[in-house]
Amino acid sequence: MRRWVLLSLLLLLLLLQEALPHVIGQPVKSKRPKEPGENKIKPVNKKAKPKNPKMKERESVDSSLKSQSILTQVMDKGHFQKLAATLSLAAGQSVELRCKGSNVTWNYPSYLDTFKDSRLSIKQLDRYSQLILANSTAADTGEYSCWLQLCSGNKCRKDETKTGSTYIFFADKEELFVPTPSYFEIVYLNPDKPAVIPCRVTTPSAKVTLHREFPAGEIETDGTDIIYDAKKGFVFQHPTFDHKGIVYCKAESQGAPQISIKYHLLYVEVPKGPPSTTVAVSPSRVGLSDRVRVVCTVLGEPDVDVKFRWQYPGQESERPVIIQNFWRLINRGIGHTTRISKSVLLVEDFEDTDVGNYVCIAQNLQGETTVATKVELK
Repeated sequence: MRRWVLLSLLLLLLLLQEALPHVIGQPVKSKRPKEPGENKIKPVNKKAKPKNPKMKERESVDSSLKSQSILTQVMDKGHFQKLAATLSLAAGQSVELRCKGSNVTWNYPSYLDTFKDSRLSIKQLDRYSQLILANSTAADTGEYSCWLQLCSGNKCRKDETKTGSTYIFFADKEELFVPTPSYFEIVYLNPDKPAVIPCRVTTPSAKVTLHREFPAGEIETDGTDIIYDAKKGFVFQHPTFDHKGIVYCKAESQGAPQISIKYHLLYVEVPKGPPSTTVAVSPSRVGLSDRVRVVCTVLGEPDVDVKFRWQYPGQESERPVIIQNFWRLINRGIGHTTRISKSVLLVEDFEDTDVGNYVCIAQNLQGETTVATKVELK
């Protein structure tokens, strides 16, 4: 009897052992080491967005060579604005400009320097340069620019990638034309370069016309051969002999028209190149204690300066001589105007040491010419 009871108990335990995992829940899993990344959730059939590389603002192919404007205008309450190619302000206003950089050079209407105008002040600070123009006038109209200087030792050069420029109109209804120090100007008409009649205005919206004094009448501006630029004036692209004469400009802007100064247009026809130079002596044979006059003459363009240098026998011994330079305009009789430049070397109380060659060297932007003459004793 006892044996059957034990067998029944063993059978019951076996049945319970088989049923126990189903009662608890999930079947028992054997433990194994996890593979790397096994617990990560992986999206199925999901396309990832391609990441675009971030581009720097205003990046270009040649970003290293692209010029950056470093010029700003200081506004009210410490605000700044970048300047466009032109800026219009009312005459009487003060203006403050700033240029970024520790070594900045400025350019502005030259007369402010010529008259050492106290209204203009420039200061170089640690990180920028400051230009202030107080109580502006119509005459202050012009280009204001700055650039960073790159220096190595005593040598400096302009950094072409860091510059700034703007043309400022200081509008004045009483002065439609930018005032000039003279009432009459000469403009040379050269056949191989444009000529500019500089009747600039202070108000860019003003209507400007060009007029001939005699015979009286308006000169047509066709936009091709003759154009008007408010920042320059009237530009003759291809000057001719027929353009010569006296002209003036007329401007209108919400009021009575105003007249500019007069401009005398002179036609020039002189070949470009080194100076056309001659030298003459009077007399060429002299006695002791006589007076000798050597003249070096250059015929050239009216607006081209000529510089003279001399070499003469008594130069090394510092023999005293008198040298005078001057020039004048001449009309060649057919409406062509040229410039005669002269240098006169004068020897008084001629001595033995003054005998020899007198050499004149004339120089312009195109080159130099050397001529010589000989002075002898009688």
